[in-house]
Amino acid sequence: QVQMVESGGGLVQPGGSLRLSCTPSRNIFSFNRVGWYRQAPGKQRAMVAVIPTWGTTDYADSVKGRFTVIRENAKNTVYLQMDSLKPEDTAIYVCYGSDSINDYWGQGTQVTVSS
Repeated sequence: QVQMVESGGGLVQPGGSLRLSCTPSRNIFSFNRVGWYRQAPGKQRAMVAVIPTWGTTDYADSVKGRFTVIRENAKNTVYLQMDSLKPEDTAIYVCYGSDSINDYWGQGTQVTVSS
């Protein structure tokens, strides 16, 4: 069974930065798409940023210019660099991978933006 193991969440003040990491339990090259979703309290899970093996990276409009998704194949890891964080970024962030047959999800890591 494929596991997507996240780390890096926590509490940060508005305007601060955090970097999330996700390491799949199998080779990252086996995924067509990897990235991050988030689920805020009382809301549905929503795409944050997804990077395909080929093509253009997708970002949610609300994070464009502030978040960067990085796929580092040599480390078998996908990162989410989050800068200029806002209270509305508070959510559980979930790592995602797809191989066109199945979608795979991590357990999630909590990010709280508060003063």
